[in-house]
Amino acid sequence: MAQFLRIAQAQINTIVGDLTGNRDKILEWVKRAEETEADIVIFPELAITGYPPEDLLMRPKFIEDNLRVFYEIASKIGSATTIVGFADREDGRVYNAAGILHQGRVEAICHKIQLPNYGVFDEKRYFQAGTEALVFERNEVMFGINICEDIWVPGAVIETQAFPGDSEVILNISASPYHVGKGNERKELLKKRAIDSYAYIVYTNLIGGQDELVFDGMSVVFSPKGNVLAQGAQFKEDLVVTDLDIERVRKRRREDPLFMHKKFKTQAVFPIELVRLPEVKEKARKRLPRGKTESVEKPEEIYKALMLGTRDYVHKNGFKKVVIGLSGGIDSTLVAAIAVDALGAGNVVGVGMPSKYSSKSSVQDAETLAKNLDIPLMIIPIQSIFDAYLKTLKETFKNLRRDITEENLQARIRGNILMALSNKFGWLVLTTGNKSETSVGYSTLYGDTAGGFAVIKDVPKLLVYDLCKYRNRKAGRMLIPENVLSKPPSAELRPNQKDEDSLPPYSVLDPILEAFVEQELSPSEIIAKGFPEDVVIRVAQMVDHSEYKRRQSPPGIKITPRAFGRDRRMPITNRYRF
Repeated sequence: MAQFLRIAQAQINTIVGDLTGNRDKILEWVKRAEETEADIVIFPELAITGYPPEDLLMRPKFIEDNLRVFYEIASKIGSATTIVGFADREDGRVYNAAGILHQGRVEAICHKIQLPNYGVFDEKRYFQAGTEALVFERNEVMFGINICEDIWVPGAVIETQAFPGDSEVILNISASPYHVGKGNERKELLKKRAIDSYAYIVYTNLIGGQDELVFDGMSVVFSPKGNVLAQGAQFKEDLVVTDLDIERVRKRRREDPLFMHKKFKTQAVFPIELVRLPEVKEKARKRLPRGKTESVEKPEEIYKALMLGTRDYVHKNGFKKVVIGLSGGIDSTLVAAIAVDALGAGNVVGVGMPSKYSSKSSVQDAETLAKNLDIPLMIIPIQSIFDAYLKTLKETFKNLRRDITEENLQARIRGNILMALSNKFGWLVLTTGNKSETSVGYSTLYGDTAGGFAVIKDVPKLLVYDLCKYRNRKAGRMLIPENVLSKPPSAELRPNQKDEDSLPPYSVLDPILEAFVEQELSPSEIIAKGFPEDVVIRVAQMVDHSEYKRRQSPPGIKITPRAFGRDRRMPITNRYRF
C-alpha cells in the first residue's frame, strides 16, 4: 500500500435537467483530477441530474436519460476511481444514488438511506430509502460511501461503515443548501463525526444557485482527530486535492483502547455491502502541501450568496440582462449593486419612474447610484399615466376618499412599465422587496411584487442596511450614496409618507419577525421577551393575513434558516390564529 492516498473533490456547479451539460462538466473535472494524479475523484450529490430535480424524477424518460448518461460517464473513467451522484432505478423504484466508477466499469452503487423530509427537502416524495451501507476496498484501504443526510443523522450509517465495516475513510457526497452560518454548522458536525468514527471524513458539496436555493460549496476534509486538512472555496467551483495518511488512522485505532471497545460493541444497524475494486498500480508522487482554508465575515458571506443566486438564476434561465426600478431607496439600491457585481454593469438597466410624490432627493439618489455603478438610467415619469387612471375611475370612485387604492395604482403602473420593458427587450425584472416587507404584506400585488426574481426576498430590512455598508467598505468609497443610507424609508406614494406610518420601527419589527417566522415562537412567547403586546399581535396578524401575496410573489434567494416558500408553507385559507 502506498504511503498516502490522494483525494480530489470536484466541487462543481451543475444545472438541473442539463444531463449532457452536466456529463461534459463531470468528465472535464475528472480529467483535471487525473492531472493531479488523484486516486479518488468525488462529485456532489445528484451531480448528473442537478439538485434538486423535483418532479422531473416522476418522469420515466428523465430517469432513463440520466441512467444513460451515468453509464456513458462510467465508460470513460480510467484508474482514478470516481464517485458520482445520479438517480438510480431498481425494480421500478427510484433511489438517490452514488456510483463507484473504476476503469470503465460501474463497480458498485450506493443508495441514500436517510431521506430528509423537512424544510426545503421532500425526498420521500421521490425516492425509496436504501437498505445497505456500502463499503469498498481500493488498494487495501477501506472506504465508506454515503450521501448527504446519511452523515447528518448520528450513528446508523456512519457507525456501521466505520466499525463493523472497518472504513478508514468516509466519503460523503452532498447538496447542502446555504443559509447564514450553515458552513460552520456543517463543520462542527463533521468534526464530531471524524472524531467519533476514528476516520477521515471527506465531505464534497455542491455549489451554485437553483431557484430559491444557493449551494455554497465549502467541501472539507477532516482528520481522525477532527482537524481541518483542506477546505474548498465558498460560492465558487473548486478542485480540492488532499493527501491522506492512512497509516495515521490505523496507528490511532491501534493505540486507542476506546476504538477497540467501539469496534466490538457496535452493532451494524444496516447490512454491509462490501465491494473490492481491482488493484491499481501506484505511481511515485510527491506529497502535496497541506491545503488552505478561508473564512469570510457574515455580511460578505451573505452578499456573495446573493450574487451567486442572482447570477445563476439569470444565466441558467437564458437571460442576459436585468432591469430594476430604481426609486432612490435602500432596497432597489442594494439589488442594483448585487446585480452589477453578479452580472456586470453592461447587463443591468435602471429605470426611474417618478410621480409628483417622488422627492427631488430620491430622483437624485437614483441618478447618483446609476452613475456610481456605471449603468444606464431610463427616466419614465408616471404622473400622466396616474392622472389618466384617476380620470378614468373618477365616476366610479365618486364621493369616496382617497386611500391605499390610489397608492397602489402608482405601484402597479410602475410594475406594468417594467414588465413592458421586459417583454420588449427580453430583460428579466428583478423585484426589490425585502423580507420585512414581504412578511407583513407591505407591498402591492401586481405592483412592486411584479417581476421574475426577488433578490432580497429573504433579507430583513436592517440587514439590507448592513449589506449596503459592507459594499461601501469593499469599494472604499460611497458607492451607495450617503443619503440613501440616512434618509427615513418611504414608498413615496403620498405626501410625506414614511414606512413607520404603517409599520413599527424596523429595529422593533425585524426581531419580532425573526421570532415569529424563523423561530416559530407564539405571540405570547415573543411578548414574554419584552416586546409590546399590541405590536406583537398586530405584526403576527399582518404576517398571517399576507400569505396570499407571498404565494403570488416571484422566487427569491434563501439566506436565513427559514425562508418563505419552500421552507415555510402555510395555507392561504386559514382561520387558526396563534
